[in-house]
Parts: sequence; C-alpha cells; structure tokens
Amino acid sequence: MDKSKKQAIMEASTYDELLTAEYGERGTSSREAFEHEAETFCLAECLKEQRRLAGLTQEQLAAKIGTKKSYISKIENGHADIQLSTLFRIFAGLGKHVSLSVF
Repeated sequence: MDKSKKQAIMEASTYDELLTAEYGERGTSSREAFEHEAETFCLAECLKEQRRLAGLTQEQLAAKIGTKKSYISKIENGHADIQLSTLFRIFAGLGKHVSLSVF
C-alpha cells in the first residue's frame, strides 16, 4: 500500500471517508464492486441467521420452497445472484416478510 493511501486511511474520521480512501469515490468500479460484495455478504448472513432461528437445515428450507439445497448453499455463501421473487419465497418459507428501501 502506498504512503498516501495509508495516510488517507489513517486520517479518515467517517466510515465513508475510510471507504473512499480504500476503494475510491462512489461510482468508481472498485467502490461499486466492494459495495456489491458487502451487500451480498449481508444478505447471505441474514438468510443464514433467519434459517437457523427457524430451526431449518438448508435441505429442509430448500424442500419447503421447492428448490435445491445446493442453491440455498450458494446464496448463503454469496455465490449466486438471486431474483426478488426467489428472495421473497425463501423468506416466506422462513415465516418472514421482505421489505425493500430505495435511497
């Protein structure tokens, strides 16, 4: 890591400043890639947590919503893009509702 980047990271006082120092300004390809990966990770962790709280295995959830265990595993590991209809179906299978916010 070059000195100027390290200094920018050390001087960051907000989370946004830290992200800008590490990944670039909003709208740059590196920042967009980071934010996409972070959102995917958060969704995967939320799904895992809700599935565990429901007391279901990946296989049981898959059977309940009519898909394969391998697909649930891919989603939970951040290795699959997911359609909204599938996301709604998965969380409905867990007895939950999904709400989206756009900002």
